[in-house]
Amino acid sequence: MTENTGPGFGDVDPRIQGVVITAPEVDAWFEREVLPLEAGLMQFLQHNWRNKSDIADLRQDIYVRVYEAALKEIPESAKSFVFTTARNLLITRMRHEQVVPFEAISDLEALETAIDEPSPESAVMARDELRRLQAALDQLPPRSREAFVLRQVHGLSGREIATRMGVAEVTVKYHLKEASRILANLLYGKPADAWRPQ
Repeated sequence: MTENTGPGFGDVDPRIQGVVITAPEVDAWFEREVLPLEAGLMQFLQHNWRNKSDIADLRQDIYVRVYEAALKEIPESAKSFVFTTARNLLITRMRHEQVVPFEAISDLEALETAIDEPSPESAVMARDELRRLQAALDQLPPRSREAFVLRQVHGLSGREIATRMGVAEVTVKYHLKEASRILANLLYGKPADAWRPQ
């Protein structure tokens, strides 16, 4: 029986046969498949990473990882591989920093990752800080508290707060300034009664 080795007869992926992928092959693949994804990759990074000055470095790190992996085996789907690499790099960077502020990534679901549970000590500390903040908010004059909550919790503008409260914008500014001053004193400065007039 004659062995037929022509194209189409028993074609086997050369990578499986141990054929080395050359740098020119990877270069061509990278230019053809990866570089056209740059706009989407940049959008993904800008959407999911707080520090915008890191974006160019993150892109380069992703490109290096993708290229080095392709030297071993060119992935079947470049897009899937690039974005998985990007997601994994962001996760690694966040874990390396060991602090995950809410601003670090704007969409946790986009990264499809579960952040480690906080330690019992940090959970207790966080609950204590929330209780302390709630107690301080409860001590604010009602109108100042309302303005503060509308700004900080609901994210309304000064004009929107003024409309909702039925006051002038300048009054809203006064209430916000007063709330900030009192909260700063209550949380970081003087005793709770110190701000009240005698």
